[in-house]
Amino acid sequence: MGEAAAIHRPVETNRGEIFSWAMYDWANSAFSTIVVTTLLGPYLSNLAQATNGVHFLGMRFEPDAFFPTMVSVSVILQVLFLPLLGTIADYSRLKKRLMLTFATIGAVATLLLFFVKPDMPALGTNGAVLLGGLLFIIANLSFGAAVVLYNAFLPDIAEPKDRDRVSSFGWALGYLGGGIALAIALALYTLMEDKGLAVRLGLALAGAWWLIFTLTFPARKLRQRPPLKQLPEGESYLSQGLKQIWRTLTTMYREYPETLKYLIAYLIYNDGIQTVIVVSTMFAATELGAGADVLMILILMIQFLAFFGALLFGWLAGKIGAKKAIIVSVIIWAGIVIYAYALLYEIWQLFVLGAFVALVMGGSQALSRSLYSQLIPRQNESEYFGFYEISERGTSWIGPLVFAAAVQFTGSSRVAILSLIAFFIVGLLLLIPVNVRKAMIDAGNDPTGVVI
Repeated sequence: MGEAAAIHRPVETNRGEIFSWAMYDWANSAFSTIVVTTLLGPYLSNLAQATNGVHFLGMRFEPDAFFPTMVSVSVILQVLFLPLLGTIADYSRLKKRLMLTFATIGAVATLLLFFVKPDMPALGTNGAVLLGGLLFIIANLSFGAAVVLYNAFLPDIAEPKDRDRVSSFGWALGYLGGGIALAIALALYTLMEDKGLAVRLGLALAGAWWLIFTLTFPARKLRQRPPLKQLPEGESYLSQGLKQIWRTLTTMYREYPETLKYLIAYLIYNDGIQTVIVVSTMFAATELGAGADVLMILILMIQFLAFFGALLFGWLAGKIGAKKAIIVSVIIWAGIVIYAYALLYEIWQLFVLGAFVALVMGGSQALSRSLYSQLIPRQNESEYFGFYEISERGTSWIGPLVFAAAVQFTGSSRVAILSLIAFFIVGLLLLIPVNVRKAMIDAGNDPTGVVI
């Protein structure tokens, strides 16, 4: 397709809708920050220590391997489910309704984590850990499903030239909201004598925060647009969705090769990013002996600094383009992993490392999302973001599985963290050759005004 054939479709939106859209990042970031990154992994690991590991169907999981395994299980389910969900949303007027439904399910499952505690009636401590893992799988699967549909609203509310800025604004609000929620959880942990109860209240807070702000902002202000594709006669959403997944994969390969190359690169390097985020608190607790109070202060610092990091990388993308800014961030991520393996032995070093994590965490993910939105056909956003979400925030798959396997066989989180360097190296090698301008034009998007 020639450049002259690029299709530009006007976007009808307003600042109030953009703000309400971005506030969903504020709402769901409490789950990412409190549950995924800070509290649930160490909490389940500590419960499992009391039973000498987690026992299920004759298998025994090392305490530090159980939570990463649950992350991987939830994402395997997402791999099977999210592309189909995105396809259904593209053919229907259900994008907003489905987003709110899954957000509600995820928030309620998170609230129920409050009841996971030692020596639960009828379950015992081992059963409590298994219940916590099950609730997390439900919550994380729902989280991913809602984010697929949330991301697919970005082309509806922002012109191509504005998407880096709007996406970065959403991520920045997310880090600010997640930081405030974590600050409340930290206050509970500091002031309460019963630390186990304080952790459980923090987990419940994440669910309540997610639910309340979802119903307050995106539920009220986001507008459902008419679908750009009509369901063929004689097809159901399910049958058409299953057929369309295969068609999309073959179409990406034949017609949008640069988009496919970018998606593969993203799935790899972002899997490394998500794994670092997911296992960082367990690494700090296991290798450095960091307590829950230290970990919450660390993550709190990262959250607030990441607010500025996301805005900084949004500005950088406006100067050098999103792809180059992402490359800079991935190189820094690789350096973070090397530092953690070779030099991280003191608590104070955690905070130095955390400052670099904060610098690149929001920027790399916000720009990855906005760049991808430029490279996909206008009528297929939800479906394409279904594939994208396989390695979005809190939903990495291969990385946690690799990390869990390394811990299972070596018993060392330090050795396991080093294995993640491969994700950044391979991701960079695949990202650098991507031709962004060609990808935009192939997908029918107008590159005018976009810094490439």
